[in-house]
Amino acid sequence: MSLLTIILNILLPPLAVFLKHGLGSTFLISLLLTLIGWIPGVIHAFIVNK
Repeated sequence: MSLLTIILNILLPPLAVFLKHGLGSTFLISLLLTLIGWIPGVIHAFIVNK
């Protein structure tokens, strides 16, 4: 995982997921989790982008 991906996972989790996986169900889950709470979005982004 690159330094840029780690920074994006922390600051903008949906963007990090979008850049790696594109616009799909993974992105929508990340967006939903980030809207519910920032921490769940960050955790999901790290798990998906390992």
